[in-house]
Amino acid sequence: MTKPILKAEVDKDDSVNNLNRAKITNLEIENHPFKPVLPPNATVMMMGSFPPTSDKWAMSFHYPNFYNDMWRIYGGVFFDDIDHFRVGDEKRFDPEQISEFLFERGIASCPTVRQAIRETGNASDKNLTVVTPVDLDLILPQVPKVKALFTTGGKATEVLLNLLQEPPIKSKYPKTNQSIDYPYQWQNKDAELLGKSVNELTLHRLPSTSRAYPLALDKKIAAYKAFFEKVGKL
Repeated sequence: MTKPILKAEVDKDDSVNNLNRAKITNLEIENHPFKPVLPPNATVMMMGSFPPTSDKWAMSFHYPNFYNDMWRIYGGVFFDDIDHFRVGDEKRFDPEQISEFLFERGIASCPTVRQAIRETGNASDKNLTVVTPVDLDLILPQVPKVKALFTTGGKATEVLLNLLQEPPIKSKYPKTNQSIDYPYQWQNKDAELLGKSVNELTLHRLPSTSRAYPLALDKKIAAYKAFFEKVGKL
């Protein structure tokens, strides 16, 4: 899952040429451990950044930390029960139940980061160096009905906006609970030659589900509920 960065690799690999070579010496490039969840009927796609280290996982699925509130929020929004996806009294959620729900409701989940370096060894976005971002040329054709992307923090928002041909300046990034048009264009010329078109996409930024984010759980639930109502999921 991980490999050390060698100087030769840094010198020849354009994807990391912009990294500070002194900082990444002896650090590792990690691959995102979870495959995207891509229901073919999905109309919205949730896009986070990178999970915590495996010692923090309560399950092998997106948002695996039991103390991250993502699946409590989903339970509260759709079932009025923050423990809906919890396995009894155990400190874990049920990945199969979550996956079935996402397919049933047409909600995709895809990370914005495929490869990254943890500069301080933890899951903090602040100290995460993105090596390889998501390949939307590969992902979007698998969810052709998706019209709305939503991010769960600043790093994911930044990564997506930097995939645009004309990325906005940071002062124009959407703030929490705001949305903007997302005029993505194919980066692979082969897709253009095939005559495929990209849906008119909107990018929504929602509150982080990390408990480090200073917002009460009930207010996070309210924000996500308002979003899902807006996109026709409630």
